This record gives sequence, structure tokens and C-alpha cells, in this order.
Amino acid sequence: MMKEKGFTLIEMLIVLMVISVLLLIMIPNITKHNSMINDKGCQAFVKTVQAQVKAYQMENDVIPTVQQLIDGKYIKSNKCPNGHTVQIGSDGEVSESGS
Repeated sequence: MMKEKGFTLIEMLIVLMVISVLLLIMIPNITKHNSMINDKGCQAFVKTVQAQVKAYQMENDVIPTVQQLIDGKYIKSNKCPNGHTVQIGSDGEVSESGS
């Protein structure tokens, strides 16, 4: 009878256990960083919308609403990556509002 080489059941279970522990350690860190990335993306989006408000204001001599920016194709949406919406104040300042 030939001796076949391969992994034993115990070795396979140990490898699966190590992989499971690594996943359990990594998943909370990934979700934490994901929300931080979305918040940074929202800050960048607010700055972009602020620049588009200035551009619209220079072209039309009026402070736009969010809908006017969308209709004029200055921006595609009023939603941040984290799900919040942007608002334009009466002074032309852009801010995000949590939803």
C-alpha cells in the first residue's frame, strides 16, 4: 500500500480556525474605516458643491438652490457618500444635514 501525502483533518481545522480569527479581527476595523472614508467623502462633496454655488452665482447673479444646481447639471445629486444631504443657506454657505 502506497503512503499518500496530504493534509490531515486536524491540520485543515487549524488553518480554518486561524483564518476565522483573522477575519473576526479585521471586520470591525474595516467597518470603522469605511464610515471614516464616507465622512471624508462628504466633506469633499460639500466643498465641491460650495464651488459650484460660486460658479452658478457668478454666471446668474443669484444664490442657487440645490434643485437649481441639479437642474443646471452643476451637481448630479444632493446626497453625500455617507447618506447625508447638503443644504445651501441664504448666504450661499453649503452644509450637510444628517438624515
